[in-house]
Amino acid sequence: MRFQTELVPARLIRRYKRFLADCRLEDGREVTAHCANPGSMMGLAEPGMKIWLEPNDDPKKKLKYGWRLVDHENGHFTGVDTSLPNRAVRAALQARQIDGLSAYTTVRPEVKYDSNSRIDFLLSGTGLPDAYVEVKSVTLSRQPGLAEFPDSVTKRGTKHLGALAQVAQSGHRAVLLYLVQRTDCNRVTMAADIDPAYTAAHDSATRSGVETLCIGTHITPQEVTIGDPLVLVSPTR
Repeated sequence: MRFQTELVPARLIRRYKRFLADCRLEDGREVTAHCANPGSMMGLAEPGMKIWLEPNDDPKKKLKYGWRLVDHENGHFTGVDTSLPNRAVRAALQARQIDGLSAYTTVRPEVKYDSNSRIDFLLSGTGLPDAYVEVKSVTLSRQPGLAEFPDSVTKRGTKHLGALAQVAQSGHRAVLLYLVQRTDCNRVTMAADIDPAYTAAHDSATRSGVETLCIGTHITPQEVTIGDPLVLVSPTR
């Protein structure tokens, strides 16, 4: 999935109010960018970090830049836009590029499936059980090669796991897809020390039949695309 406009490099001055980031462009100008990430962004919002911004000329938008990437300056990148994974996964599902889900021919986004929840994607295909797919963006890494979720307490995520467990128990496929927006990780685990309730809910959902898929990404300042399957490992408690 290519970025709509060419990204420009900058240095992070500070992130604040969760959705705002002051940045310094290469020409010295200071700008405020929209940060589409409600999480803690642990390890990704340190002043001085090299980042990439996407400019826009939309008159309806107050901020003329959106923060898209962290450049680790060692050949690796992290995507910080939490709206991007659903778009990337949708494109991959429609192109039938995700192992384990490629047999499905119909992809419906944002389908209501209980009294007050919507599933990211409902997949259907002839002769196949419906597959309910929830996508989570993973950006935290505190050990080399190991991605972790979540990066902060997520009651909403825990609720999603309970709903997926009910789907699995009703006879449908329930799939939790962790899309790792980092190019420096090949394993995924639960951050049990950050949110033990989420980790317990994940264990319970797995016992109820919820499937977990972990997928990496290829990231450059030009595009983000779906990568290879990653290994899920048990957390260190």
